[in-house]
Amino acid sequence: MEFKRELQKGVMTVTLGGELDEKSARETREYLDDSIKRYRFERMILDFSNVEFMDSTGIGVLLGRYNLLKSVGAELCVTGIKPQIDKVFRVSGLYQIIKAV
Repeated sequence: MEFKRELQKGVMTVTLGGELDEKSARETREYLDDSIKRYRFERMILDFSNVEFMDSTGIGVLLGRYNLLKSVGAELCVTGIKPQIDKVFRVSGLYQIIKAV
């Protein structure tokens, strides 16, 4: 998994690249947790433009980060969702708690 983060005006944008699955879950979780602990922001946007695949392990990573962000008063959003990942979001109900921007 590849990561790039940018902080502007209270918004942390994290661009993800690769596959969000069992192999990359730990690395992704650690990177996002580090970003949440190290920086102050009101919204985290995960850019999925370069993510080719996501499975149920990825859903767990997102739910955990949603809860962590909620506990510090920040919002989690996603952008750049491709059709195959959009299907995962819709079937799992992620869009009910994570806003697409």
